[in-house]
Amino acid sequence: MAVAIFVIILIGLCVRWIDRPFSTWSATHLHAYREWFDALTHIVDPFLPLSALAILAAIAARLAGRNLVGPWRSILIAGMALAVAVMMKDQGKYLFGRLWPETWVENNPSWIGTGSYGFFPLHGGRGWASFPSGHMTVITAPATTLSCSFPRLRPLLILACAAVAVGLLGADYHFLSDVIAGTGLGVLCGWVVLSHTFAAPTASICPDTPPADADRRDHAN
Repeated sequence: MAVAIFVIILIGLCVRWIDRPFSTWSATHLHAYREWFDALTHIVDPFLPLSALAILAAIAARLAGRNLVGPWRSILIAGMALAVAVMMKDQGKYLFGRLWPETWVENNPSWIGTGSYGFFPLHGGRGWASFPSGHMTVITAPATTLSCSFPRLRPLLILACAAVAVGLLGADYHFLSDVIAGTGLGVLCGWVVLSHTFAAPTASICPDTPPADADRRDHAN
């Protein structure tokens, strides 16, 4: 709970004092490198199709009268977390109706383009969908579950999440608070799915989740 309160306060501070000056600085000083920052944001591209494949594999396994175990079960859980996260971030974008930092679609009003800034709850439309960041939600939800199932991959997963965040901010695709909110939402979705899959919710970000290798050995014995 304390972490959630801290994140909410941090988002509020960014919305009020940091988002606009940082977006202006990024658009002014980093525009020439946007191609490189944009490349970092595409790290998330494989996650959705891989999630769909994991769920299809689980369906096929059940139809064959088998269960996914070991690393395959962990990958399925990551796919489930991603599916939940996508649903939640889509509803969040509609609920908050935040304008983008720059004009991307259909001449949308934006901070850099028209000097427009703010939240317009329940407005709808692609031009009012900056908050929370979908990219960060999409990568942090499965990264949360996978980092618990495969602890050795945790540094790599954290690095991937950080790289996407740098790409989004460097390209001025999102405000800083969007990135923080998307990260928080993704981690929350991953934690909830893990909690209800393995054990009762606890204060730990990894609620008694057996490593995938250990789970595989248990089923082999």
